[in-house]
Formats: sequence, structure tokens, C-alpha cells
Amino acid sequence: MIDLIYTPPMVLTSTEATAGFFAAARDGILSVQQCTACGRFRHPPRSVCPACRSFEWHWQPVSGRGHVWSWIVAYPPLLAGFAELAPYNVVTVELVEDVSIRFVGNLVEDVGRPPNEVDPATIAIGERVHAVFALADGVPVLQWVRD
Repeated sequence: MIDLIYTPPMVLTSTEATAGFFAAARDGILSVQQCTACGRFRHPPRSVCPACRSFEWHWQPVSGRGHVWSWIVAYPPLLAGFAELAPYNVVTVELVEDVSIRFVGNLVEDVGRPPNEVDPATIAIGERVHAVFALADGVPVLQWVRD
């Protein structure tokens, strides 16, 4: 897996609830929590299915393909750690497997690249993208690249 060429100011860490996500991400695979009883995907992870109230679930690998559902450009003033990257994009991507499942991340030119290299004028709602992962201090970071 490729390392990020920049240092993100904040990196998510694995918890008991998200360990399966991070384990798959280390292999470059996007996975989503899925109810074992009714098959519904759910994100963010939680212990109870909102559809059938089952406590049974597993991590299901998905294609990692999606569409830009929404996006913004973050400008200063920001938290100090983000200032070097600003302005940069933040995209919300809906997955092709289930449009109610959305992930937030950055649209990048290539895996590991910083988000401020993408011209915001070129980002379009509905644009096809796919998930990639790069490492930041050994932790996989979800990024999105264009198809």
C-alpha cells in the first residue's frame, strides 16, 4: 500500500466497532457493515440494525465504486493542522451497492496524493469515483479517485 505524500492533521483510529473496516482497508478493500438477518448495509457502524433490530452483523466487502453525492471546498480559517492543505475538497460519495450508504473523504488525482491538487471547478455531482487507501503512520486513509 502507498504512503500518503502529505501528513494529514488527523487520522481515524480503529475501535472495536470499526476494526473490521480497518482490517479490510489495510488490504485495500472497502467494507461495509451488513446485517446478517436482513442483509441491509449500514454506515456508520452500529450494533443494531435499523431495519430489523437484529444484533447480528458482519463486514461485507463492496466494490468501492460510487458517485459524488455532494462536495465542498474548505477554506481557511481552519484548525491549524489543516491550514497547509487549504483550500481542499471534501466529497460525500454514495456507494453503487446502496445509495443510502455514504462515505466522506477527499477526491485526489491518485492514491496518496493531497486533495488540494484537484481543481474544485472540475468536481461534478454524480461523477463516478472509486475508493483507494493510502497509509498515514500505518493507518489506512480512505480517498476517492475518478473512474
